[in-house]
Amino acid sequence: MITVYRIFPVYCWFLFVILLHAPFVAVANTQEFMLDNGLKLIVKEDHRSPVVVSQIWYQAGSIDELNGVTGVAHALEHMMFKGTEKVPRGEFSRKIAAAGGRENAFTSRDYTGYHQQSHKRHLPLVMELEADRMHNLVLTEEEFSKEIQVVMEERRLRTDDQARSLLYEKMLAAAYQTHPYKRPVIGWMNDLENMRVQDAQEWYDRWYTPNNAILVIVGDVDPQDVYSLAKKHYGPIKARPVLSLAERKPQQEPPQLGIKRITVKAPAELPFLVMGYHAPVIKDVATDWEPYALEMLEGVLDGHASARLNKALVRGNQIATSVSAGYGASARGPGMFFLSATPSAGQTVETLEQALRDEIKKVVDEGVTEAELSRVKAQVVAGQVYQLDSVFAQAMQIGRMESIGLSHRDIDVILEKLQSVTAEQIREVAKKFFNDDSLTVAVLDPQPLEQKRPSAQPSGLRH
Repeated sequence: MITVYRIFPVYCWFLFVILLHAPFVAVANTQEFMLDNGLKLIVKEDHRSPVVVSQIWYQAGSIDELNGVTGVAHALEHMMFKGTEKVPRGEFSRKIAAAGGRENAFTSRDYTGYHQQSHKRHLPLVMELEADRMHNLVLTEEEFSKEIQVVMEERRLRTDDQARSLLYEKMLAAAYQTHPYKRPVIGWMNDLENMRVQDAQEWYDRWYTPNNAILVIVGDVDPQDVYSLAKKHYGPIKARPVLSLAERKPQQEPPQLGIKRITVKAPAELPFLVMGYHAPVIKDVATDWEPYALEMLEGVLDGHASARLNKALVRGNQIATSVSAGYGASARGPGMFFLSATPSAGQTVETLEQALRDEIKKVVDEGVTEAELSRVKAQVVAGQVYQLDSVFAQAMQIGRMESIGLSHRDIDVILEKLQSVTAEQIREVAKKFFNDDSLTVAVLDPQPLEQKRPSAQPSGLRH
């Protein structure tokens, strides 16, 4: 599975954004351990039901790939289910299913993760299986040659044959000049066509080591018991030299020096417009303020049915049939703030672009009201309350924070910072970051649908 921003089209069986909003009880009942081999273990107790979620996060994603082998992180994710010397092909999933559990995996720009959810009594089995494939994976030319075909068909199905997904891919490739975020997580097709099992083996040998991993356990468990299990199953795995996040090259994106525009022709029913502005992300949880103000601005523009963009452009003057805003405050690399919309019948993308610009100008000129800001802040808290109903979501939240170089212990501070955002700060970030010098505009030029190649779900696609 590949993870993407909330605004992005679905690339996988589910699209997730782990909100950094308001985890005001996330740190409670949480303990952290460090194994001698460098594996970080974070355990959070939730005793409402006899369920446990186990997630192993590797701090390696497509951001760490090189040209020529784009998509290798995701390709290896597929191969991780192909068996070890102890657990033959297919047995991992069979054993989890036989125990009544569920399992899957995901690859993103910043990390790769594997997860299982089961009854708490099966945690020893889960740990044994996951630890085994951390260092005993068997990669063969035969299995890789078959699985890479599945990955290529996944790319065709979810990107090449999906006009909006293709638009976003082309847009990011234009918006970023040098940063690895310009490359798709699933990889360029030419790289997939020429990928070899040795590429996957090198990636596995380089990054899949306990001192580059974070084990997150959430559920009806005792932290000391979990620690003992982790030492038993993961403790014997030897660490290998690997650069920490702090030691890796920063790969900073150079400033954009003017507006960029692209048009993508693809079979589709309607045109589509995306405007992306370069924006900062959280680097120092305590001292940063701009990312929090941008999060609040996103909520003002597109946080509910009566938010500004929907109210003005869809329900109001009916320029658009749909409109959205998207921004993620947490990432290893640089951020972007997206505005996207579909024009109504008889309207043009040029008219729609101007309407979006007008709405941003209103924020700059007039600011936002206290009522709007209070509503968004209340939604932040409500969203976290709903998220805490899920042990899986709690684990995802912790793992994502840790995997991008922040700490799960920062979550309370993030809530406080979000709650302290002022209307004037929102106006300031709108004025500072929504300018043409940092803007990329992408337009989908719809082509006749009969040009679209029919695709079937690729055989063997897990997620």
